[in-house]
Amino acid sequence: MLAQQRQAAILDRVRTTGGVRVGELAAEHGVSDMTIRRDLDLLHERGLLAKVHGGATVAGATDEPGFQAKSVRQQAEKAAIAARAARLVRPGAAIALSAGTTTAELARQLVDVPGLTVVTNSLPVADILHDRGRDDQTVVLTGGVRTPSDALVGPLAVAAVRALHLDLLFLGVHGITERTGFTTPNLMEAETNRALVAAADRLVVLADHTKWGTVGISAIAPLTDAHLLVTDDRLPPQARRLLTERVGELVVVSMAGQGTPR
Repeated sequence: MLAQQRQAAILDRVRTTGGVRVGELAAEHGVSDMTIRRDLDLLHERGLLAKVHGGATVAGATDEPGFQAKSVRQQAEKAAIAARAARLVRPGAAIALSAGTTTAELARQLVDVPGLTVVTNSLPVADILHDRGRDDQTVVLTGGVRTPSDALVGPLAVAAVRALHLDLLFLGVHGITERTGFTTPNLMEAETNRALVAAADRLVVLADHTKWGTVGISAIAPLTDAHLLVTDDRLPPQARRLLTERVGELVVVSMAGQGTPR
């Protein structure tokens, strides 16, 4: 069994039983305790489970890593996803970028697109476009209360978004499952994201493979609301099949030559 397959199996066990022990997993998979601990370390770093003494448990639905902590995860995947998403943007479009590290990467890809109007509730996205953008681009920052992920949320942000009509929304998410759809661990951020979804003609979700199977406490939108979902080819086959059936279009970018999974 490949390391990625073993890690997926471990994650399935945690979500089914609520917790696992290192020794049990080592015996089940025929590997050393040290190998299992490395697997748990990787899954913990991705926010997919919580490490405890001797094993691991389900990650909390309200756990919200900060922007800097998330920015060092799955960097190659996020760059590839952002590059593919940037091809959807035409000069002169009115678009929205939600908060998130993948949408921040997309902002870097859009600094040379002329005539854009970009609405965002993300401080890092606004900074990227302001510092490196063009004179013919317009950046609208919603305002609101700042979250650990550097998102501006709350009634002020929602009111600003509800007055707008946008061509595209590029949405970053904390988690995706069949049952819960697209989710976030922050209740106020979910409300702001729902307003962004309602304001846009098309919804494009940007999510690397680690988001699959993760659940935040608050729902943003069901899978069927996404016109397009851009992810990477480390997404498990069963997830690809389900998402192909549920979202408008699933785009899977190749990670060939990008190194080993992290």
